[in-house]
Amino acid sequence: MDRYEINKYFETFKKKIADLAEALQIKTKEAKLASLDALIADINFWNDQKKANSIIAEANNLRDTVNLYHKLESEYQNLEELNELSLTDEEMNNLLEEEITSFNKLINEAEEESLLNGEYDTLNCIVELHPGAGGTESMDWASMLYRMYQRFCSKMNFKLEVLEYLAGDEAGIKSVTFLIKGKNAYGLFKGERGVHRLVRISPFDSGARRHTSFCSCDVAPELNENNDIVIKDEDLRIDVYHSSGAGGQSVNTTDSAVRITHLPTGIVVTCQNERSQIKNREVALKILKSKLLEKQIEEQEAKIKNLKGTQMGINFGSQIRSYVFCPYTLVKDHRTLYETNNVNAVMDGELLPFMMSYLKWQKEKEND
Repeated sequence: MDRYEINKYFETFKKKIADLAEALQIKTKEAKLASLDALIADINFWNDQKKANSIIAEANNLRDTVNLYHKLESEYQNLEELNELSLTDEEMNNLLEEEITSFNKLINEAEEESLLNGEYDTLNCIVELHPGAGGTESMDWASMLYRMYQRFCSKMNFKLEVLEYLAGDEAGIKSVTFLIKGKNAYGLFKGERGVHRLVRISPFDSGARRHTSFCSCDVAPELNENNDIVIKDEDLRIDVYHSSGAGGQSVNTTDSAVRITHLPTGIVVTCQNERSQIKNREVALKILKSKLLEKQIEEQEAKIKNLKGTQMGINFGSQIRSYVFCPYTLVKDHRTLYETNNVNAVMDGELLPFMMSYLKWQKEKEND
């Protein structure tokens, strides 16, 4: 690497560090972190344990971002010093090339972090899968997507908790709602919102014909305890019923399952995974709050003519991504045009490239 190339690297690094300070909102995050640390230091902080845990999680997320940026600044200073020494020492020049490569990786990591800088990106998220028309074929596709997300969560060390699971009559699932816990869970999963299309030779067709199936994926951030979403009691209709189960001793004979209808919006949420009606009601309300927040986000995006556009049906022409198993193999995102022919790897949870390409595409659209 000649001196001209080295100087160009340093010019690029300096500009990117300045851009990242703005993109990551470092000054704002430092101020917010200082205020949260003051709360944590208060003698009464642990009086409300739920709220305390929420504040600590928020502070830790902020601290990770702030520390990453300061590490970037510190490493750049070290790089500049090494550059000065390399002017007169050939061995130092070789070391400088290695350090430039290493620093470039750190810059890329920070740039990816800057893509997950939305208001709710650091939060956990609630995901719902609903098969489209097509009976058993579509229900099986929903179960395949569910398995794909389970595999992805395992790779990312995210925790997945089932909130409601309704099995299909013959195979697959009629619907499933699950909570994903992990740093930037919502930021990563928000690009999964939409209709997913499958093309394959159906295992349920005796004629071995090719079938197309659809499944919708809804994603909402899980709100912190200190959120500002208020739900009035008079706006709710709450129904209780028997939980469905595997049968035999697994049947819950009490009315523990809960269905909540939010009358102003018509949003309906259910929860039957817990044995206690009180616990199911608590979880259902949490899902409802998240859905109301997601509705707010969608309305805001519609006002600024953002990317979501008009909600379409779970059928042809509405898909965000296609998964083709036959006559060739291909997974393609129709928004970003990112694609791979390794469909098996994707179904085993290799989703991060799709998620990151969506975040980059979204950022570019915002800057247009």
